Amino acid sequence: MDSGGFKMTDMHHGTSGTFPGTIAVMGGGSWATALAKLLLQNCSSIIWYMRRPDRIAEFKRLGHNPAYLSDVEFAIDRIDFRDNINEACHDADTLLMAMPSPYFKSHLEKLTEDISAKNIVIATKGIIPGENMLVSDYLEHRYGICQDRMTVVSGPCHAEEVALGRLSYLTSASADMDKAEAFASMLRGKALRTLVSSDIRGIEYAGVLKNVYAVGAGIIHGMKAGDNFLAIMVANAATEMKRFIDTAVGGTRDITRSVYLGDLLVTAYSKFSRNHNFGSMIGRGMTAGRAIMEMEMITEGYYAAKCMHEINASLNVDMPILEGIYDILYRNTPISLAIDKIASRLI
Repeated sequence: MDSGGFKMTDMHHGTSGTFPGTIAVMGGGSWATALAKLLLQNCSSIIWYMRRPDRIAEFKRLGHNPAYLSDVEFAIDRIDFRDNINEACHDADTLLMAMPSPYFKSHLEKLTEDISAKNIVIATKGIIPGENMLVSDYLEHRYGICQDRMTVVSGPCHAEEVALGRLSYLTSASADMDKAEAFASMLRGKALRTLVSSDIRGIEYAGVLKNVYAVGAGIIHGMKAGDNFLAIMVANAATEMKRFIDTAVGGTRDITRSVYLGDLLVTAYSKFSRNHNFGSMIGRGMTAGRAIMEMEMITEGYYAAKCMHEINASLNVDMPILEGIYDILYRNTPISLAIDKIASRLI
């Protein structure tokens, strides 16, 4: 085990523990769908909460999610679908939160069930807008859930490639390493390998920042600034990410680990990255508002840029890439001027 509490879990055999009780997947998007598919490889059934009864009806009729990853087939008899969030939370021991961060609060607005004693797995990558809190901090503050009941799952995994069965890696992080390993065993399969870590908040912040930097990578791609410059920007983004996390969270971490650098790289470069694609539209001259309208899925990097700019206002970490992207998205700074300013700071 190294700094950050990382270690590889056994790729071929389960861990000695099992994750607590019945799991409810909360959310109906692509990442929730991919994680549900992984879970059903290793457990007999799950509860699956979706807000829209019509989507559930179509899911049952078709045997797949009608809106996301529609090529992924499910054994419907192993899924207990719910459209009532309080019933889903009451009947589950573990809640896997996979809702997009910009709408995390609205997804939970009808929740009256006490979830303070539930085990929580956070798969949402983002800051809670308006609160400027990590998801784990928000759940502790708003719902009284202790940090030791939380596990974070993250890593360089696009839902589309997980669904296609392409070899992928995820990191399960918890203050309780036995719990981290137990949840890792629930995901592990032939094409999914796992690591465990204790760096919960550092991994959460990395999941936020990589989306912002991916927007920047897309802008560079869209304006045809070249692969050489893009590589330098991404390399510097990794350093900037570490500088912020070390300051905000404390401690030190190896930023080259897959859950940090790997996630940054795949989000910055992949054709599946909606943050990259959003940035590319802006780099080609589209306004942020118009690009948001064109996107079929939520672009978390757009919202994260504002949240992280506001969070860093009190920390004063040197973050020229973050600030340059914020200037483009929220201050209407001409792209060429903002990128030139970023370029002057890169090494």
